[in-house]
Amino acid sequence: MINSQDIKKGTCIRMDGKLYFCIDFLHVKPGKGNTIMRTTLKDVVSGNVLERRFNIGEKLEDVRVERRPYQFLYKEGEDFIFMNQETFEQIPIDKDLINGVNFMKEGQTVEVVTDASTETVLYADMPVKVVLQITYTEPGLKGDTATNTTKPATVETGAEIRVPLFINEGEMVEVDTRDGSYLGRVK
Repeated sequence: MINSQDIKKGTCIRMDGKLYFCIDFLHVKPGKGNTIMRTTLKDVVSGNVLERRFNIGEKLEDVRVERRPYQFLYKEGEDFIFMNQETFEQIPIDKDLINGVNFMKEGQTVEVVTDASTETVLYADMPVKVVLQITYTEPGLKGDTATNTTKPATVETGAEIRVPLFINEGEMVEVDTRDGSYLGRVK
């Protein structure tokens, strides 16, 4: 159990039978009354975000989480098989629990967050930026750099992203795994 004033970004709590991560918090001292803790919580399973206020001193059930690097090995049906890089143990993780799954290639290292008490996988996070090769796009024209017009392109994982007109097949680009946006060309 932790006190409500001890909540920080990244703290995981169990509330109403669900697990929530704190993504933002603020101590509020109104002119009258008691100090409160205004928090923004994200549901681990559904991803829904909610705002919740707690009185200072209120007891909350905290969940101890562990973050470990796992390497993606292969896909088996709807599950993705990962290997713990410390113990070499292999575990399946459902597609819905992996953030940025469309940009994951074999050998990619992800951070897997587990509930330490039950060893249950809560979710897996891809790195924010990944470098991928363009496997298909319409040919670019020289000099098409003045406008910010984009065209569709397929990367080596099969995902489709939008890239500037001057990008050609075979080029390496940096992609943001959170929203699939083009970040830049890699030499």
